[in-house]
Amino acid sequence: MTRLDKPAPTALQKLWKELLEPIVFAVVITQFVATLVGVDGHSMMPNLRNRERVFVPKYETWLHKVGVGDFQRGDIVIFKPPAEAAQRLGNLNKNFFGLWNYRPFLIKRLIGTPGDRIRIEGGEVYLNGQRLDSSWTTAYWQQQGCWDTGSDLANRATSGRAGVMPDQAEFTVPAGTYFVMGDNRTANGSEDSRMFGPVPLRDIAGRAAAVVWPIMRKTTATYDCNAETVQGLSGENVLNWRVLGRPDAFKSVPAAPASAVR
Repeated sequence: MTRLDKPAPTALQKLWKELLEPIVFAVVITQFVATLVGVDGHSMMPNLRNRERVFVPKYETWLHKVGVGDFQRGDIVIFKPPAEAAQRLGNLNKNFFGLWNYRPFLIKRLIGTPGDRIRIEGGEVYLNGQRLDSSWTTAYWQQQGCWDTGSDLANRATSGRAGVMPDQAEFTVPAGTYFVMGDNRTANGSEDSRMFGPVPLRDIAGRAAAVVWPIMRKTTATYDCNAETVQGLSGENVLNWRVLGRPDAFKSVPAAPASAVR
């Protein structure tokens, strides 16, 4: 029995196999299954440090967008800032080699879900009339000596300083959107929903589920309040692989009244 030789692949078949197939496979995985995202900056200190990389299960986001499950208070989410805010806040509008503008992804903690009433006084966050125990982050900033209790961002649910949101003592999160804040509670530590408003579900790329890089990290990060940056890392090296769960304080937050979700 004579074995028939397979015909040589065409140029198009070679292009698909050697170049396009791996690219398509990678895009499908990162867009629909899971991806890694790098932390840029200090807005999520002390819980996430600059240049750490987090694991994001993308399939969760697609399920949420079709009505299966939802993001929860306390989640750390990756998202694009609202388009109007990006036009007014320089940090939220980037340019790609002069070819086009784009909104960079941000990473913050989800504080309020649709219908939640948010009030901020003296650096304390109140959800649906109850003070949220934020010691999981404010204790660090008290220790560093730069916990913000006096600025507009520390005393209003939304601030007009960026020209996007009006000054409001209390804010009710609209349906289909989320209120986010950075864990950095210094005076200029985070540009978030207090400045640019709530984030629509369509702009959320996913939830940061775990830290995967670097493998080890120093136990102590000292923050320079004047320079608004990390001054130094010290202490012993510990394993940095960790699940990013929701702080326990969010479990006791009262539910928003049904009439508030509209």
